[in-house]
Amino acid sequence: MKIVFMGTPEFAVPALQQLLDHHEVVAVCTQPDRPAGRGHKLQMSPVKALALEAGVEVLQPENLKKKEIRDYLAQLDADIFVVAAYGIILPKAVLDMPPLGCINIHASLLPKYRGASPIHAAIKNGDAVTGITIMYMDVGIDTGDMIMKRELVIGPDERVQSLHDRMAVLGGECIIEALAQLGAGTAGRIPQDDTEATYAPMIQKTDGLIHWDWPAKRIINLTRAFDPWPGPYTVYSGQVLKIWQVEEAENSYIEEAAPGTVLAADPIQGLLVRTGSGIVRILELQAPGGKRMSAKDYLRGREIGVGELLR
Repeated sequence: MKIVFMGTPEFAVPALQQLLDHHEVVAVCTQPDRPAGRGHKLQMSPVKALALEAGVEVLQPENLKKKEIRDYLAQLDADIFVVAAYGIILPKAVLDMPPLGCINIHASLLPKYRGASPIHAAIKNGDAVTGITIMYMDVGIDTGDMIMKRELVIGPDERVQSLHDRMAVLGGECIIEALAQLGAGTAGRIPQDDTEATYAPMIQKTDGLIHWDWPAKRIINLTRAFDPWPGPYTVYSGQVLKIWQVEEAENSYIEEAAPGTVLAADPIQGLLVRTGSGIVRILELQAPGGKRMSAKDYLRGREIGVGELLR
């Protein structure tokens, strides 16, 4: 099967590798090189790196609106376009171009978590199960008919990077299975139930703010979901503290205290904070300009006052 692959980040790499191993990838579309790192040097996407290594032509348009890029895609005469976290909207003229259509590898069990951040949303909301959906693309955002879904159990303490990596591998496996069904003419076309749809929008830096009036478990899930980016954080004495890892602690404090109140802060007891329901022990944090470190190491060199508020 002749395929044009469209993808950009690490999540798309296992799928592209599977397609390179099992099909003919005639071209890869990925986002233009972007400045990255402290030096703001141009950096190619992970998908581009793999495509160049495999000797596949790479296209990097800013968008797919121009006639020139559409004409070029058409003359490639691909059977199907496969999309995985491309980050650029496909206009209807492109969606209608290949004979078998455009199909997408989406990192949730649709119609749950349509949108840009389904992996983060699943962890943030404390889900026990997520999965991959292979779907036909249409002009909506992740609204097309589904070909197949495969579930994946989320570990009780699993963090977003681990889940992301496992989801990426599963996505690569699923796309090969879906293409086999399409080639055999046995692929399903299951409409989504829009009444059950939820949305996972693009993540903003401010999404990492910890709300101490939340229950302890919800705060724990937020730290799992937003490590490494945008980073879960709080404010203490006017400075931003990254709170990388927390756990539930035994609630042995009888006195009432407002959510965010520091209940203990020493290398022996650790750093205990009241939440809207329960107490959490901060295990790992980071001061502005500093390194990630255990709370006990942090407290050996810095002071956080008992009774003070994290906001």
